[in-house]
Amino acid sequence: MKVFNFDEVKHLIKSNSIKRKINTRNIVFNGSIIGLKRLNLTSYLTERIHNTERRLNYILKVREKRKKLKQVTLKRYLSHVGTVIAVKDGIATCRGLNNASLNEICIFTKRLTEYNNSTSDQASDNVTEPKIEFVIGIISSLEHDSVQIILTGKDNLVDEGDSVLALGHVLTTPVGPKTLGRVINPLGKPIDGLGEIKEKEFARIEQNAPGIIDRKSVHEPVQTGIIAVDSLIPIGRGQRELIIGDRKTGKTTLAFDTILNQRNEQNSINQNDLICIYTSIGQKNSAVVEFSEQLKLRNSFYYVTIVSATSSDSASLRFLAPYTATALAEYWRNKGHHALVIYDDLSKHADAYREVSLLLRRPPGREAYPGDVFYLHSRLLERSGKLSDKLGAGSLTALPIIETQSNDVSAYIPTNVISITDGQIFLESDLFYRGIRPAVNVGLSVSRVGSAAQNPALKLYAASMKLDLASAREYQSFAQFGSDLDAATQQILKRGERLTELLKQAKHDPYNEIEQIAIIYAGITGYFDDIPVSEIANKIKKLRWYLRTTTDPIFQTYFGKLQTKIEFDALTKDSRLWDRVLKQFIKK
Repeated sequence: MKVFNFDEVKHLIKSNSIKRKINTRNIVFNGSIIGLKRLNLTSYLTERIHNTERRLNYILKVREKRKKLKQVTLKRYLSHVGTVIAVKDGIATCRGLNNASLNEICIFTKRLTEYNNSTSDQASDNVTEPKIEFVIGIISSLEHDSVQIILTGKDNLVDEGDSVLALGHVLTTPVGPKTLGRVINPLGKPIDGLGEIKEKEFARIEQNAPGIIDRKSVHEPVQTGIIAVDSLIPIGRGQRELIIGDRKTGKTTLAFDTILNQRNEQNSINQNDLICIYTSIGQKNSAVVEFSEQLKLRNSFYYVTIVSATSSDSASLRFLAPYTATALAEYWRNKGHHALVIYDDLSKHADAYREVSLLLRRPPGREAYPGDVFYLHSRLLERSGKLSDKLGAGSLTALPIIETQSNDVSAYIPTNVISITDGQIFLESDLFYRGIRPAVNVGLSVSRVGSAAQNPALKLYAASMKLDLASAREYQSFAQFGSDLDAATQQILKRGERLTELLKQAKHDPYNEIEQIAIIYAGITGYFDDIPVSEIANKIKKLRWYLRTTTDPIFQTYFGKLQTKIEFDALTKDSRLWDRVLKQFIKK
């Protein structure tokens, strides 16, 4: 018996001499005895060799494909890597980003080596590990052979010749329950020192607004707790109501009281509660800190998220802030909850966009704003609305704030936002200095949704108050001439003066729904007509205390009806209850 190894058999087959060389009856191949009578050795070995060759060819093809794939991947990677050719005023001009798209996120890296404060002899031993600081940018302009990128961080960390990597997606922010009770920047990073926000879900900061089919008419009220707003200028869930006025007239205070009024007694978030997102644009750092501390002091921060882009931040961050806040609010709306987002304020937002546009060399228009400044706010505010029942019936309510100059509501940005929103609450500086606070000008303020989202009883009683206030304003012009007035005119002026006093309200002290109905009913039925104006505030204070502490079964029955929102015709039959309550405190 002759023993062959595999290489020897392969050589014999290739030389076509296997029949001549192997004359023994049996041979040993790979440790196995193969009988020539039972198996043709030539065909067997040939098949084994062909299989091995096919396997080798397959491996070579796979390796070649992998090599080509690496070349393609590298080519794609290189098309997303560019070089900075110029940096100026927060704008980086880059080349090499051939596949870049508008609003795509880019990352610049800068390696910084820190040295400890030590002597020169010990410097070499105290060098710490180098750290890499990232600067995020957003592609805002696509040129023929370059792109312009807005830097969201410090521009002194980016130098000419640095590399920039395009990530292939737009800016996103973490969304979810863990963002509540936190202060974040427009990039979604926490700035309150409470650690990282570990949310698994992210949302693009700019999304398309819901279509008409996906919406539903506004029919649920937003209780601001401010009697002048809830009675005369009602706001519905899904509405866009503008708060407009001069500087220091109480715009932020009105928004703060609205947030404060959403706290429930259980200190937990229910399905019907409002989740509040407050956006600070161009405010001072101290103002943001004071806002958050006041919420914490009143145990009202657990349902609020603050998006802060202060005056010390770059113009790009101030431009992104309201879109980030809207993305946070849309998460709750899409989950079937109700969200309220406050933009404080869009005047500074427009100024930031103007600054960015001028740095990008875009042609200026009226008041140096770019031509698409209207689209800037329309695409933001159109994302608010009430979703249909099929999509969960969630809502997103927007309260944009605009600052005017000398009560000029006909300026460029104010008229733009007025035409976009569903009404405005005009705060007048003259009323503010006269002590009428909140300084709501009832004549210029309007809610275009009307009273469709108002409580039935409040809607009934507020209608009479609107007429009384309008009549008082009309006769006020005659009274200033000092002419003799008849008794009926004097009564109208007297009623109007007291109704105006009823609408005064201390800040951070919201009224509930029952208190508003009782106060308005007392005003329109003449309970305050014979009471001096200086004593009305004290009477209201006592009345509110009674309404919050009473255990009257009739009153509790009435309160139950308000909660179920039955027809207002049935509610008016219980006016005798108000008569009994009001007489106890007002007409003793």
